[in-house]
Amino acid sequence: MNCKDEIKKPVWVQVDIEKKIDTLMSKMTLEEKIGQTVMYSSETDITGPVLDKDYLNYIRNGQVGAIFNGTGVAFTRKLQRIAVEETRLGIPLLFGFDVIHGYKTIFPIPLGESCSWDLELMEKTARIAAIEASAVGLHWTFAPMVDISRDPRWGRIAEGAGEDVYLASLIARARVRGFQGNLSDDNTILACAKHFAGYGAVQAGRDYHTVDMSEIRLRNTHLPPFKAALDEGVATFMTAFNELNGVPATGNKYLLNDILKKEWGFNGFVVTDYTSINEMIAHGYAKDLKHAGELAMNAGADMDMQGGVYKNYMMQSIGEEKIDIERLDEAVRGILRMKFQLGLFDDPYKYCDENREKTLVLSQEHLEVAKDAAMKSVVLLKNKNNVLPLKTTQKIALIGPLADDEHDIVGTWGAHGHRDGQAVSVKEGFEAKKVNFKYAKGCEISGGNKDGFKEAIGIAKRSDVVVMVMGESEDMSGEAASRTNIKLPGLQQELIATIKAIGKPIVLVLFNGRPLDFSWEDENVHAILETWHSGTSGGHAITEVLFGAYNPSGKLTVSFPRNVGQIPIFYNQKNTGRPLSAQNPNLEYASKYLDVDNSPLYSFGYGLSYTTFEYSDAKLSSDILTSTTPITASVTVTNTGDYDGEEVVQLYVRDLVGSITRPVKELKGFKKIYLKKGESKMVEFEITTDDLKFYNNKSEYINEEGEYELFIAGSSNHEFTNKFHLKK
Repeated sequence: MNCKDEIKKPVWVQVDIEKKIDTLMSKMTLEEKIGQTVMYSSETDITGPVLDKDYLNYIRNGQVGAIFNGTGVAFTRKLQRIAVEETRLGIPLLFGFDVIHGYKTIFPIPLGESCSWDLELMEKTARIAAIEASAVGLHWTFAPMVDISRDPRWGRIAEGAGEDVYLASLIARARVRGFQGNLSDDNTILACAKHFAGYGAVQAGRDYHTVDMSEIRLRNTHLPPFKAALDEGVATFMTAFNELNGVPATGNKYLLNDILKKEWGFNGFVVTDYTSINEMIAHGYAKDLKHAGELAMNAGADMDMQGGVYKNYMMQSIGEEKIDIERLDEAVRGILRMKFQLGLFDDPYKYCDENREKTLVLSQEHLEVAKDAAMKSVVLLKNKNNVLPLKTTQKIALIGPLADDEHDIVGTWGAHGHRDGQAVSVKEGFEAKKVNFKYAKGCEISGGNKDGFKEAIGIAKRSDVVVMVMGESEDMSGEAASRTNIKLPGLQQELIATIKAIGKPIVLVLFNGRPLDFSWEDENVHAILETWHSGTSGGHAITEVLFGAYNPSGKLTVSFPRNVGQIPIFYNQKNTGRPLSAQNPNLEYASKYLDVDNSPLYSFGYGLSYTTFEYSDAKLSSDILTSTTPITASVTVTNTGDYDGEEVVQLYVRDLVGSITRPVKELKGFKKIYLKKGESKMVEFEITTDDLKFYNNKSEYINEEGEYELFIAGSSNHEFTNKFHLKK
């Protein structure tokens, strides 16, 4: 059947989208307008506590504008036909889904992929996610998550790009480009910047919790990635579950209206997170559902996800003049604008090609990109005595609860990526490479059963080296998965200690969705490979890294604490009036801990390689920077080791004196370069006055005359080497 034959041509075909919207809205009843602001889940949803089984009738009555969690060409076409063929105006539906790091071909979790520092790669993986999602009838993803978080207790840190504002903003733009492309094409989808705003700063790292922060922190840390997504043309925003400074984000007019729509000029639409309108009652901000709907709509929330509040109460609220019809029209206009930009009015079935669904989803080409992404996301944290890379001739003991895992390797928000068992485990990667190994599970991820210890000890004794694959299950990170104990769960540490007693070198391969507290493991194993939850092709990718077919190049985008008591810990903190310094490390009355060093176990930007890199001849083109005369900072990087490899060259700057206190260092540039062994390359960065701007305590975006320091290195843990002066 040719879907093109099913199209019901709209009667308002005009050249200009805004004129098309005007024409359509002039035909709409109040109830039909309200319907565009309503989103319900389809019956394929397995998580929703307020799933309304009457959603099909709502579609027929023009009372629903969007559906989420319904996938597959046949299913989405069925629902779209109802909307287009059986309603008075034939307004097409939007279909949305949580395509966070892939649809069926799953890439590393976003936190892991950010450690590649490869913007082109991240745009490509988002592009593939959009191709697969659109091939099954979807128009919209609830990604990217651009929340900045410095608290690994918070499970949703897995969905973001780490702790740094500059890098996260660039990644936000790359992912928006990848998802959206040219929206008029049939293989692109709407992106959604979430969660607006401050969600990554929830108190105690507990999901859905309170956020209270200064305007300076909000504007300098948490808003910039959202602004970057908007500047890249992101189509939609999603509200956050948390309150911000006493007002729930879904009813926060300052966020949604004053900043997003007025100050920033956003003309897409804002969707609430799942039932977050309803939850304003539990927050103590709304007295009932009708009141909650009024607060949300008047604040700037244009579409109600799953709560049913707009559908059930908005007509009454408008009748009582609690919501202006003009405000409703603004919301509807934003929603219709996106449907027109997608081309759904011209061809509501443009995403209904069964051949695309069969040939594009989980294609070999996509799997190869997934493998490449997983390899580039791996971070080598330790490599004592150059235990890595391994040799295929070695006798290897492969041990651990995640060594033969095809499920948890996909990670949180795996979409439809692990339901058919198509993900590759590390064990399968070893088998494909024809490695000389023996496998034993040893223990479960959690729990206290030691029955597997004996088999693990046996194969370890007969091995040359032990590879232990440990970490978290996929449901230990992500939404509603906060943890106060972020050590390896269960008996995993005890199993490592037992194997260590045998005396063989141990390589620890980590699966996790957050930074872990593994200070003990760091002291007791020879090598540590941080692989995150690496996705569909993870087993092949990890194997390639372990055996040196790919030289690890990942760098951390989030600091790893020495223990949970240091949290929150991040590289670009501010100084104190009594800082602990390298020059005076024993100062008694200084800002320090009595029981642990101030520094993280592993800092932002850190990551080893099988080769080594030397930085030399750092210099500036001038020590004076003006608005018309940029400065070029340069350094020579040399591969001084025995392997070809990639290095992420990072530029950091410090504003020494400001009208408000400034961070001790800030990332302001990076370049990923490839060097053959023995090769040298000069790397240059241009510094402009715009690079030094920040929000002051008057919410003015400014830079200030004064002295600045900089360094260029392979991580944030480095001393400053050069100075310059910004002159007005």
